[in-house]
Amino acid sequence: MTRPELTAEGKRLGDSDFDDLYRQLWPQLVRLALLLLGSAGDAEDAVQDSFIATYARWSTMRDRDGAARYLRRAVVNQSRSRLRSRGAQTRALHRVTPSQNAPGSDVLVLADEQETAVLRALAAMPHRQREVLVLRYWGGLSEAEIAAVLRISRGTVKSSASRGLRLLATMVGELHEH
Repeated sequence: MTRPELTAEGKRLGDSDFDDLYRQLWPQLVRLALLLLGSAGDAEDAVQDSFIATYARWSTMRDRDGAARYLRRAVVNQSRSRLRSRGAQTRALHRVTPSQNAPGSDVLVLADEQETAVLRALAAMPHRQREVLVLRYWGGLSEAEIAAVLRISRGTVKSSASRGLRLLATMVGELHEH
C-alpha cells in the first residue's frame, strides 16, 4: 500500500497535523478510556499507547477524520486489553490472597455520588454493553459510528444499548438502596 500524498484538503498530513489531533482529542479520549477502565492512570496510559500506535502508522493515514476513527478504535482496543489483563491479575491474586472488600488504590475520579454509582454499575456490566453505552452517551457517537468502532452491526449496537440501559438502571437503583 502506498502512502497517500495529499489529504482531502490538498495538503500533506504532517507532524503538525498529528500535534493538532493530539491536542484536540486527548481530553475526550481520556474520558472515554476512564469510563471504560475506571482508573485515571490506566486511561491515560491507554490513550498514550493509542497515540503512539497511531503515530507509527501516521504515514498511512489518509485524513484527520480517519485518524480520529483509528484513535477511538485503538483506545477501545487498549481498554479491552487492559481489562483482560486486569481480570487475569485479579484472578491470580484471589488464588493467593483472601478476598478484601476495600476499594483499590485507583479510586474513581468523579466525586459526585450519582456519577460514582453509575461508574460502579458500568464497571460491573458486560464489556459490550459498557462499550456501547460509553461511546453513545459519553462519547456522543451515533449508532453507525459505534458499529464501525466496535466492528459490530447497528442492530447489535441497538440491542446492546437497550439491554445496557435496563441493566444500568437496575444496578444504579440497587447501589442507592445500600
